[in-house]
Amino acid sequence: MATYALIHGAGDVGWYWHLVAAELRGRGHDVVAPDLPCEDESAGLADYADAVLEAIGGRRDLVAVAQSFGGYTAPIVCAQAPAELMVLVAGMVPSPGETAAEMFAATGYSEALAEAGGPDAAADPVAVFYHDVPPALAGEALARGRDQAEAPAAEPYPLAAWPDVRTRYLLCRADRIFPAAWSRRVVRERLGMEPDEIAGGHCPALSRPAELARRLEAFREGI
Repeated sequence: MATYALIHGAGDVGWYWHLVAAELRGRGHDVVAPDLPCEDESAGLADYADAVLEAIGGRRDLVAVAQSFGGYTAPIVCAQAPAELMVLVAGMVPSPGETAAEMFAATGYSEALAEAGGPDAAADPVAVFYHDVPPALAGEALARGRDQAEAPAAEPYPLAAWPDVRTRYLLCRADRIFPAAWSRRVVRERLGMEPDEIAGGHCPALSRPAELARRLEAFREGI
């Protein structure tokens, strides 16, 4: 039995993972999916990691799975907990000393988004994030969403190097906020690996939870 620590993205809640959590528990695994302090302007990345570490407690055989901005939390968790695997799902990939804004600038994100015909700031969040999620589930996700404090994204990334943990990256081929071509390049340049891919948009934990759970299990088993 493994312990899956499921880490949500910006302005979200642990509920985002509830369907995947049910799939993993059905396979006999333990699952934690804490709410991060994303509305708190006094909370930094260390506080985000502490929320996950507190939820993990003394559990072992850890698999850390991070969505989107959760990519800034998962490596800090894995540097402090005995993790066997880290999986970034449509995740950001930080570099030492770099803020989230600097990460986007350094990787040519704005240009890649424009080239892919990506959304502008006023775009409908359903069309951007939940376009392939069942409408009722997308509505609940929006209702549960929270404001995202600016402080963590403005904080220089604190780790000096990527933690020594087996890492996989799963990009979403129809992601409208993190274009697939951009994600492929970022993963190759920053992690030195080829990403794995899944169909659909930015939120596969809601659009295809059973498939995502199967992919996580395959990664855990080294497939």
